[in-house]
Amino acid sequence: MNPLDTLLELIIPAAHAQAAGGAAPAQGGMLSTLLFPVVLIVIMYFLMIRPQMKRQKEHKAMLDKLAKGDEVITNGGIAGSVVAIGEVFITIEVANGVELRVQRGAIASVLPKGTLKSA
Repeated sequence: MNPLDTLLELIIPAAHAQAAGGAAPAQGGMLSTLLFPVVLIVIMYFLMIRPQMKRQKEHKAMLDKLAKGDEVITNGGIAGSVVAIGEVFITIEVANGVELRVQRGAIASVLPKGTLKSA
């Protein structure tokens, strides 16, 4: 006999015995059992999903407003001035004559004008 079959024979009769011997569950117990996961999902939405979506929307709006001459900092910590903007890549000048091409999504934030000169 297969060990899995033996295991199933031990589990299934026990489940039938519990269902037959116990009384029917109260409706209040069933409602609270179903209500807990729904409340948990709602809490997760407001604490995790909604703020993340808001940050993504703000980041996309910042990237859409980028213009030549803006001073930016990348996710890697490289600061520079925007020289050219493409669909996917942005060229930033990090020093006189030194230009880097980075992906649009790699721009972490836009710095106030004059920040790089004062640093």
